[in-house]
Amino acid sequence: MSAKWANIVAALLVIGLSGCASMNADECATSDWSAVGYEDGSRGYTTERFGSHRKACAKHGITADFQAYQRGRDQGLVEFCQPGRGFNFGANGGNYNGVCAADMEPEFLEAYRAGRKLYTLRANVNAANSQIYARESELDAAEERILAAELLLISEETTTEDRVALLVELKDLSERTGELEAEIKHLVADRARFEQELQYYEQTVAAYGY
Repeated sequence: MSAKWANIVAALLVIGLSGCASMNADECATSDWSAVGYEDGSRGYTTERFGSHRKACAKHGITADFQAYQRGRDQGLVEFCQPGRGFNFGANGGNYNGVCAADMEPEFLEAYRAGRKLYTLRANVNAANSQIYARESELDAAEERILAAELLLISEETTTEDRVALLVELKDLSERTGELEAEIKHLVADRARFEQELQYYEQTVAAYGY
């Protein structure tokens, strides 16, 4: 590797590493560690998050205040561990890391699991839509290629050898279009079932006040 490219790679690595840091120099210097802890707690972060802050700030010669951070985080967790927050956290696909206190966790978990199920049902519908779209796009492309191959097949400029290859391609394309049509039909049925499950569940959770 030339010196020029080595310097470019090194610069990119520095940029990548700095992008991963949880806090920059200014944030480390001016932070109220209690407020930082509160924010992290309200988002459901574990204490490992403090480790990221500590390492980031140590690079700038600044020591993070764990005691202040922990006081703030404890207060933030009280906000995070409310059932309503648990439901929204689960419904947005959040992963719970067991941070709630024992007296708050049962209700939080019940709500979180309800939200997580809603997230899963929505994801099923979205996945079916994506798969249908992908196969419909492939089907459109295959049908366009079939038309082009059929025109080439009857062209006077097409050689016998090319006609043989086109016939093989048309056979393969015909089989694939049949497969795609069957897959789309199956996926549409799946999507209808997923949408029905989602609608029923949305009505259920709404009845429980979520």
